[in-house]
Formats: sequence, structure tokens, C-alpha cells
Amino acid sequence: MSEQKNPERPEPNGQNGQEEAVPAQREDTGEAIATRRGMFGANNGGDTSGYGGLVRTVRLPGATPRPYGGPRGTGGGTSRSSGAESGGGYGEFDEIADELEGALDEQGLVPENVIEKTVVDRDELTFHIERSYLPAVARILRDDPALRFELCTGVSGVHFPGDRGRELHAVYHLRSITHNRLIRVEVSAPDADPHVPSLVDVYPTNDWHERETYDFFGIVFDGHPALTRIMMPDDWQGFPQRKDYPLGGIPVEYKGAQIPAPDQRRSYS
Repeated sequence: MSEQKNPERPEPNGQNGQEEAVPAQREDTGEAIATRRGMFGANNGGDTSGYGGLVRTVRLPGATPRPYGGPRGTGGGTSRSSGAESGGGYGEFDEIADELEGALDEQGLVPENVIEKTVVDRDELTFHIERSYLPAVARILRDDPALRFELCTGVSGVHFPGDRGRELHAVYHLRSITHNRLIRVEVSAPDADPHVPSLVDVYPTNDWHERETYDFFGIVFDGHPALTRIMMPDDWQGFPQRKDYPLGGIPVEYKGAQIPAPDQRRSYS
């Protein structure tokens, strides 16, 4: 008996089968800031990773329109900032945004001037804040009873050389133990003016995190009580985790053999 073919099921070796085997691509949304070649962005020496032929577009997610939704949606609620009923799709992220915008209004700050954009990406909420307002926003997020983000688990640096005028990013992860919520706050600064206000007065646990971010990325946290290097020697030149930092290293002697610096090794591309 010959096997009956199911027209709705793609052939494993046919064109449809090949398409099914390809992982889903992320949507081409957001802002394209660079085209990266290779796995690690090395462009000043031999690529020893074996990924020298890899080419991909670097994109930053754009602003997310309302409603934001969230992990615990309510299906409706009252906006503190406008007092209006929010319809379907209103969720926990909208509640947080409404409370933050309302608290800014109460302190005489214009939310549109403070919050550059709000992004929901991969089910995570990030507020992009204009850097001069960072301490004020952090205090509101910490102290407002409806927000109560008591814990900042540190600050991380990111360097996007192609993000012109805002190459350096500082990312803060905030957790509300009271309300069991997690958000991000992100600020940016240009390479030419790498200054961001310190949050040590608001979140003392950021003391060493800001020092490490300064050490590796060169972000200067104004108001930090002792902003010195924490990992590299005091006289080290440059900031090793910036993308434009030289890939090369120091030759090492290992069991009698000399191991050259990475940018002096053989290239696979």
C-alpha cells in the first residue's frame, strides 16, 4: 500500500520543510545603529573565533505605544496621571507608568521631559530617563508607596559606538520587594560628555557597581564619594569594555610556549 501524503504537512526535504527548520527572525523594528561583522565585533585584527563571516544588524528597540500590558494584567484600571479609565490590554506595566508619571506631575516635573521613551521588550519594562533627572526619578521609584522599588541590584554599562550622541548607556535594575515587581531604568550619555549623576545617595549598594562601570566603560558618576578604579591599575589607559578598545592583549608564556595576544593570532577569515 502506498503511503498517503498529507497536503497540509510540509515535506521534510522540500522547500517548505527547509523554511520550517529556520528559526523565527526577530522583527526588523526599532532603530538600526550599526552592522556588526563577526561574533565579537573585532575589526582591528584577525578574527580567531571562526565567526568572521557572520553579519547582523544591531537594533535598539523603539518606544512602545500604550497599552503596555504586563505579566499581571488587570483588564482595566484608573490612571493616576489622567484619571481616565484604561481599556483592554491595560496591565501591570501601565500601572507602574501611570504611578511614575503621576508622581512626577505632583513634584512639578513634566513627564515628557523626564522620560525619553518607555520600552516593553521581551516582556520587560524599561524607562529611558533624561540623565539630569535620574536622581529625582530614583527617589520617586524608591519612596512612592505605590511604586516602592526599594532595591537596586546595581548598574551595568553598555557601549554602542554607532548610537551617535548617546554612545554610553547606564542600565539600572530595580526590584520592588513590596509589590514583587522588576523594572529597568536606563540613561545615556555621549562619548564626548560621559557624565551621569551618581545614585549612591539613593541606593548605597551602587557604590562599587558605579566604580566598576567607571573602570570598564569610562562613565563618570558625578557625586560618587570615591570614584576610583576597582579592577584595573590606577594608571591604566583607556576603558577595556568599550567596543572601540583594542582587541590585543599581553603575550603569555605557558609551559615554555609563547601565546601571542589575540589580535596577533592566526585568522580564520
